[in-house]
Amino acid sequence: MSRRHRAEKRVINPDPKFGDLVVSKFMNNLMIDGKKSTAEKIVYGAFDQIESKTKQDPIAVFHEALENVSPAVEVRSRRVGGATYQIPVEVRATRKQALAIRWLIAAARGRNETTMVARLSGELLDAASNRGSAVKKREDTHRMAEANRAFSHYRW
Repeated sequence: MSRRHRAEKRVINPDPKFGDLVVSKFMNNLMIDGKKSTAEKIVYGAFDQIESKTKQDPIAVFHEALENVSPAVEVRSRRVGGATYQIPVEVRATRKQALAIRWLIAAARGRNETTMVARLSGELLDAASNRGSAVKKREDTHRMAEANRAFSHYRW
């Protein structure tokens, strides 16, 4: 971590089809080995499947899923007098979004459908309706923070 100044935030271009910055960030996170066109095909294919299954706007479903997965509090380790405590802290908006994206992608990769398009669409639909492993991850994070609420006075 640099001591001189904060790292500059990179400017991300919105995605070509919907013009949405969050979808673009999602694609960049999904991308492996710089294969952006493959990531685009996966995301847009998943959106097409969502639209055909639910007859709703896929962008609205995507944002609903992100909202349902993003955590409000998380635990951070803090060392106090030789003991390490898990201290609950509120999550900043940018980190909240980044965690939600990461958890959704990890949960989609862990599913057992045949194609990544099917996995991603299934996970997004599950997350939009408040179920699935990404939502479970958020619930576990909240539960951990709730269990360690006694150490919140160590917050810095």
